[in-house]
Amino acid sequence: MNILIKQARVVDPSSPFHDQSPDIFIQNGRITEIGKKLDVSADQTISIKGLCISPGWVDVFANFADPGYEYKETLESGARAAASGGFTDVMIIPNTYPVLHNKSGIEYIVQKSRLLLVNIHPIGAITKNSEGKELAEMYDMHASGARAFSDGIDPVQSPGILLKALQYVKAVDSVIIQLPDDRSINPQGLMNEGLVSIKLGLPGKPLMAEELVIERDIKLAEYAEAKIHFTGISGRLALEIISRHRDNSNTTCSITPYHLYFIDEDLVGYDPNLKVNPPLRTKNDQEALKKALIDGNIDCIATHHLPHEADSKMCEFEYAKFGMIGLETAFAVLRTSVPQIKPESWVKLLSINPRKIFNLEPVSIQKESTACFTLFDPEEEWIVTEQHLRSKSKNNPFIGKGLKGRVKGIINKDQVFLAD
Repeated sequence: MNILIKQARVVDPSSPFHDQSPDIFIQNGRITEIGKKLDVSADQTISIKGLCISPGWVDVFANFADPGYEYKETLESGARAAASGGFTDVMIIPNTYPVLHNKSGIEYIVQKSRLLLVNIHPIGAITKNSEGKELAEMYDMHASGARAFSDGIDPVQSPGILLKALQYVKAVDSVIIQLPDDRSINPQGLMNEGLVSIKLGLPGKPLMAEELVIERDIKLAEYAEAKIHFTGISGRLALEIISRHRDNSNTTCSITPYHLYFIDEDLVGYDPNLKVNPPLRTKNDQEALKKALIDGNIDCIATHHLPHEADSKMCEFEYAKFGMIGLETAFAVLRTSVPQIKPESWVKLLSINPRKIFNLEPVSIQKESTACFTLFDPEEEWIVTEQHLRSKSKNNPFIGKGLKGRVKGIINKDQVFLAD
């Protein structure tokens, strides 16, 4: 397939065409010509006012619920949601049924997603059934294509088990991903512990549950000389702990877009779609996240896309499942929440940094490069509707909200997806 992209602004610090607006000609999935006013014949021409092009974006923590929970999401519907949000690559967590804790589970994902437009990278479970009791078949999973290891939304609680896992991943140059949450500290918590939880009469989850796990796991990773990545960081002190250890450890972290947009005060309406873990924190914590982004102390973005069918969310707040979908709205939420960050910084957070952390193939916009690109307009304003959501589930609290920054599509595997 021959594709011609007309005068798109290149946002790629690794490209000699960075911050220029050349024509880009793609043949059979590779850039063969790039320059001004190309005179070529193309099967498809893309010419959109205000268009930017960057290396394909990567989401490092999403749940596609397949196998076992296909009524929430499938690999196919998850890939459509990812493409709609500008993601060419998605790392999916192992909290399926059965759990992705062995070779056959990883091979199922790799083979079933092979022909999809989006590159889907399975994350292997650290422990069998994500129960935190016994190490899973990590070597076999790594050999079969597991990109990293995590128990996903059920973080490892035992320091002994986690240490063994860290020692293991060092040998294969992989990464452990932890959602920092000490489950023994008020496991009944439904939201952030503070004045708002008292007002609403809801049991709270203290920030300490996040901070203790981070402090402990960094020490374990330093001892094992292994790589650990914390996802869903939500508090000021958690950021300070990670920053303090950065020079002496292989520690990286990511935050969610929704923690930059919502705070605990937004729960006054008891919206079940805002029930997430880690919970929405205070305005001060949110400002600390934004400052850390601007200062470069956050490595990448994780959408924490957790789809749920209507029955799991259309109920009392206490009984609703944790999580929201976020792939389709991620960039717009980021752009709206922290408008002072320039597009090239977002590209580092969404593409360049996660590719380095998780050993994904680097992508650059230059001649002879593989075409794995995201198309977006950082200035377009729009209102989110349910029709914009390609996920099988619709548990998204941004429906009806006005956002700035719009994904236009992706190019990957010699295919083009253009958003509506």
